[in-house]
Amino acid sequence: MSVIMVRLLFSLSSLLILVCSDPTIYFREDFADGDAWSSRWVQSEHEGKTFGKLGLSAGEFFHDEAKDTGLKTMENARFYGISTPLTTPVESTEGKTLVVQFSVKHEQKIDCGGGYIKLFPSSLDPKDLHGDAPYNIMFGPDICGPSARRVHVIFNYRGQNLLLKKEIRCKDDELTHLYTLIVRSDNTYEVRIDNKKEQSGKLEEDWDFLEPKEIADPDASQPDNWTIILSLMTPTTRNLRTGTNPKLSPILTPRNQPIGMTIWTENGNHPSSITPTSRESGDQNRSITLTTRESGSPQ
Repeated sequence: MSVIMVRLLFSLSSLLILVCSDPTIYFREDFADGDAWSSRWVQSEHEGKTFGKLGLSAGEFFHDEAKDTGLKTMENARFYGISTPLTTPVESTEGKTLVVQFSVKHEQKIDCGGGYIKLFPSSLDPKDLHGDAPYNIMFGPDICGPSARRVHVIFNYRGQNLLLKKEIRCKDDELTHLYTLIVRSDNTYEVRIDNKKEQSGKLEEDWDFLEPKEIADPDASQPDNWTIILSLMTPTTRNLRTGTNPKLSPILTPRNQPIGMTIWTENGNHPSSITPTSRESGDQNRSITLTTRESGSPQ
């Protein structure tokens, strides 16, 4: 199913197709038949929410009133939830490209609101539609304050909503903008705004579909024959090996293994350990020979 959930003024028309050698349009809505739209779309009556009223309008300004007419939220500071079934059920997406496309116009200088589409499973109860209802895909602009102005692309996978790891800034002016999501059968994607590519890449790289290659073992513990040695450098010095500011960090080393140390000074010179020694647990280092060199010279 396709659903629109918004929080402030916007008008919308939408398109959902699967493209292959013989593309199929699974859903198209341009609200060209006047008030008949209300027989296709079901507004949510979810308990505990005060939903705003929706109607048709081309807005305060337009190019062609008939062609620019869309669904409009009529009240400020309200939640909106409305849904309609796909005109053609999706039997299989194998070997096909999914295209989700819709236009949004925020006529007010919006400060907080979303105008995005969600694709739901057929199990959705449209009368009970709410923000936590499980969905398959969420796509579209979301604005919250001056800094959070992004395009959401969220996939539900194995019960988890996976967010895009890249940032796509949405349009926040008062004009009409066309948002397009393309998901190809080779596991690549593309996001366009006004038919201009804003982001693209591989699904497995930009969402956490795959398990990490390495994960922490919750049952792992420190071996009995290991001890922790703390190495500390002053914040004004620089770690030559990593190029980062050094911090207090534990270093695990086995007992009876060579131990070395490097001490940096604030003036750039430093003594370096050239004679590592071994020690038993609890014993002090037997001997450490230190030499100095100028900063920048080879170790």
